Amino acid sequence: MSLSRQRKIHQSENGDSWWLCQDCKGVFILHETNIFAGGDVTKIGLAEFLANDSGAPEHQAFLKMIGGLTGILT
Repeated sequence: MSLSRQRKIHQSENGDSWWLCQDCKGVFILHETNIFAGGDVTKIGLAEFLANDSGAPEHQAFLKMIGGLTGILT
């Protein structure tokens, strides 16, 4: 997968990481599990990401990132 842009949203204590990414097809979330969980990479659409588990730390970090970009939630 060739990504033109990516920015880390959150890295959990267990090593999972979430990235906001953009490629030629659009914007999405990339979730990388830690090496002990297999190191799998999952591409998640923004709507799906936001619809699931909104209290999770990665969601809170994403909302904080968006707020920082817009100057609303700093």
